Amino acid sequence: MVVSSATIDSLLKEGEQYVPPKEFTARALVKDDSLYRDADKDFEKFWAGQAEGLHWIRKWDKVLDWQEPFAKWFPGGKLNVSENCLDRHLTDGRRNKAAIVWEGEPGDKKVFTYHQLWREVNKFANVLKALGVKRGDRVTIYMPMIPELPIAMLACSRIGAIHSVIFGGFSSKAVHDRVLDAESSVVVTADYGYRRGGLVALKKAVDEGIADLSIVKHVVVYKRASGDCAMKEGRDAWWDDLMAKADDWYPPEPMDATDPLFILYTSGTTGKPKGIVHSTGGYLVGVASTHKLIFDIHEDDFYWCTADIGWVTGHSYIVYGPLANGATSFMYEGSPDFPKQDRWWKLVEEYGITIMYTAPTAIRACMRWGDEWPQGHDLSSLRLLGTVGEPINPEAWRWYYRTIGGSRCPVVDTWWQTETGMILITPLPGISTLKPGSAVLPFPGVSAEVVDETGAVAGVNKGGYLVITKPWPAMLMTIFKDPERYKATYWSQIKGKYFTGDGCRMDGDGFFWLMGRIDDVINLSGHRVGTMEVESALVSHSQVAEAAVVGKPDPLKGQVLVAYVVLKSGNHRSPELVGELKKHVRAEIGPIAVPETIYITDKLPKTRSGKIMRRVIRALVSGQEIGDTTTLEDPGAVEEVRKWLAAVEGKAP
Repeated sequence: MVVSSATIDSLLKEGEQYVPPKEFTARALVKDDSLYRDADKDFEKFWAGQAEGLHWIRKWDKVLDWQEPFAKWFPGGKLNVSENCLDRHLTDGRRNKAAIVWEGEPGDKKVFTYHQLWREVNKFANVLKALGVKRGDRVTIYMPMIPELPIAMLACSRIGAIHSVIFGGFSSKAVHDRVLDAESSVVVTADYGYRRGGLVALKKAVDEGIADLSIVKHVVVYKRASGDCAMKEGRDAWWDDLMAKADDWYPPEPMDATDPLFILYTSGTTGKPKGIVHSTGGYLVGVASTHKLIFDIHEDDFYWCTADIGWVTGHSYIVYGPLANGATSFMYEGSPDFPKQDRWWKLVEEYGITIMYTAPTAIRACMRWGDEWPQGHDLSSLRLLGTVGEPINPEAWRWYYRTIGGSRCPVVDTWWQTETGMILITPLPGISTLKPGSAVLPFPGVSAEVVDETGAVAGVNKGGYLVITKPWPAMLMTIFKDPERYKATYWSQIKGKYFTGDGCRMDGDGFFWLMGRIDDVINLSGHRVGTMEVESALVSHSQVAEAAVVGKPDPLKGQVLVAYVVLKSGNHRSPELVGELKKHVRAEIGPIAVPETIYITDKLPKTRSGKIMRRVIRALVSGQEIGDTTTLEDPGAVEEVRKWLAAVEGKAP
């Protein structure tokens, strides 16, 4: 990636501040800033202290071996992730505590105590061993959001296998590419998954994806639904049949702290997915400590991260972080609007959820559906809210804080990446002053800066590039089978610093304001404007629910901004509204950021995880090939965007 010589201009300013409620701080795990002081004094000593909270089979020889850009955390140390997430809780008073509480989209329910989960993981560990899986082998997992997914992950960690989870919304081609790259001999899947009342044929996608892959010797299939499912004799076997014959004890394999725990594929600018490799010891230290302190986890909390485990958020903050901390974690299989648009709020009320962690896109969708849906339920059990996945615009932050949190729940707006493994920039809810739209400060022990293209620290409220200046425990080890790509992607732009690829600014209080991907920064008349800030301005309009802003090539100006907006229920498109929205952006940010064209549409192309596919919109407005759309939640959204583009430009769709 080439770093532009232009400066990113930060145009969005927010002055509101919210201090944590006194009653929250009184009970919080972190009540003062001593953690920051300790970490600043000696960050290796700080992380060693966090590592002491885990069970080590053998203690480490040193905290960090840093051979730039490769880090080895806790070398010489030995531990097992499954043992840390399960076995030790059987003797610390949590044996019969709920570990995972699950509800499927049709309404079916399961509860696994720590003892019950431990038994299932041991049994599936023996299943994998019987299929010939050895320490260091890769196992691909392609499943819906059911408890058997974390069971399979933990079983891999128990025997020392490396798991590669593929999001259940990906296509058979994505399965093919990832299985081939990981060289997996075993694939774990389900016959179907539920999605908005329909069935997603996961096993069929696996069959198509591995049809020409002789490396796959076994496919384990969990029966989720009653539909037909083709099974290949000699290769395929039912989960329940294998589990019925498996012993319920497998001794946890002592793993080096520097051994790989999992591979998770993420998109890259080349089009070829990057296999991000995370370690065993450093990763677990990072996710356990951040989960505990950022979400202020207490023994009686009922914690819900709404992400899919197919993404890193689910790995770190549904499976490994919560279970390492002995927390009770809620899992839900379906979407927030099925069968009605109050499904999430119904679940919060029914289960008494105390902590909710979700994405800004989901929050904006709930805003669009209207306040009557959450207001129809008792959400008083909630005490802490969190956001993840992209910068949250202030309007959505305020709605989340007031409508969902009742103006009593701190909001932890977190920034991190697949590559970072753990949250890096975040409030600590008992002590942090909050500003809507700001991720606040680096977590203790994490060092971050905003720099210009030369690597010099940017001035106050001067936009630049977010970089991490010191290693952190959960950082990626490398890109699978491609260390040169790892060095080129993350360590070649700014010497000696991890290049995040995100734009950012720091305000006068030292608070970090994320501005979106550098790829989503548009060059306008010599100014670099983050599309997130324009989107935020649009969404702050009373009639707008969602917005996506992209750059369109222009023969005169180089690029112009094009915006697609979705209105809140009950509002209607009109030429007058388009003009009003342009005036609104001008008032909120300035004339430089006013979109050349604003299209009002009924829906935006999104992935099943709720992320807006700006790449697709960018291709449409630029007249380019759209590329792969198999991960879209609703492929019809592409035609919706194309229709309005054609209508405004006077062309046939």
